[in-house]
Amino acid sequence: MHAGVSARTIQRIETGKRASLETLKCLAAVFETTVSELVQEQTMTPTPSPQPQNSALQAEAEKQAIAYVQNVKAFHMNWITALVILPVLYVLNQRLSPEFDWFFIVALCWGAAIGLHALVIFGMFKFFGGEWEQDQFQKRLQKLGDL
Repeated sequence: MHAGVSARTIQRIETGKRASLETLKCLAAVFETTVSELVQEQTMTPTPSPQPQNSALQAEAEKQAIAYVQNVKAFHMNWITALVILPVLYVLNQRLSPEFDWFFIVALCWGAAIGLHALVIFGMFKFFGGEWEQDQFQKRLQKLGDL
């Protein structure tokens, strides 16, 4: 950095945090201005840009999309982990206690969990889906309104 200020410090200033006097001096030197002018700029409030009416809907859609992607990632990590761990457990089962096949119990349970996870993630099992959540939310609001 030309100013001798870390990128993190610049990021903090850009998000509206106050800069220290030392940081302001460094920035003033780089931008060939005075500290007082930088402070004046820092205290000015930006004019809000006009937002489209559907920005709340867009923000909600983005939030849901992020949650979906995170859930799909978790699903894939689940079955990949199973593919790595289950063979190790099978070998351990055969070497440590070949008289009892506990591996199949673990594999069956893990497989059932992966199957249920897939049903929920990919929309085949909607028992606790968005409609249910909305219904529960409305019921709760009605109960609170009756108090």
